[in-house]
Amino acid sequence: MSRGLNKVMIIGRLGRDPEMRYTPSGKPVTTFSVAINRTWNTADGERRTETEWFNVVAWGTLAEICKEYLGKGRRVYVEGRLQTRHWDDPEGNKHTSTEIVANEMIILDDRRENNELPEEAEAAAEDEFPF
Repeated sequence: MSRGLNKVMIIGRLGRDPEMRYTPSGKPVTTFSVAINRTWNTADGERRTETEWFNVVAWGTLAEICKEYLGKGRRVYVEGRLQTRHWDDPEGNKHTSTEIVANEMIILDDRRENNELPEEAEAAAEDEFPF
């Protein structure tokens, strides 16, 4: 039996403050977006920059930690898996969204606007998987 691999690692800055809600069963889920810049030189030497946006979803304890400690502009490392969702809007238009389902998050910048992440909270965030 062969196994597949679905693993994503990104480093970037939050484009907005995280938003947390609860599922009908009471499980917390937090969403946020991360921007990653890519810079390169064109053939004629012109420097170009492109920004790629990633939607991130965190569940459970990690969702609570992300909501409490992250904010717009914070630099983060996020690790997880890619997930694609499909749905139809009320007008019948089909939509597709690909997001990162996070299982690990590490704050990389040195800003201390929020409290320092407690060591036990960081460990919990690394161990929790919502599925």
